[in-house]
Amino acid sequence: MYTWIILFIISLVLLVKYWGSRNAVWGGLTLGIIIGLIWKFVGRADWYILIKVATVGILLGFGAELLGMLFDRLKKKN
Repeated sequence: MYTWIILFIISLVLLVKYWGSRNAVWGGLTLGIIIGLIWKFVGRADWYILIKVATVGILLGFGAELLGMLFDRLKKKN
């Protein structure tokens, strides 16, 4: 239970950090909400599933942002 609270807080911090620009973090949130809503209404899940899926989407989007930064840094070295 506490793990999801910590991950949710981290995802809120990431949303604030990436506020105002189009990036993978906000795309992950959007995709997470869409998947969560489909799962909620088709699978008859509880509402907390939507929050969990959105949190995972944000964290995956941040991972994609990190990979993009890593590849940009590697490109500049070469």
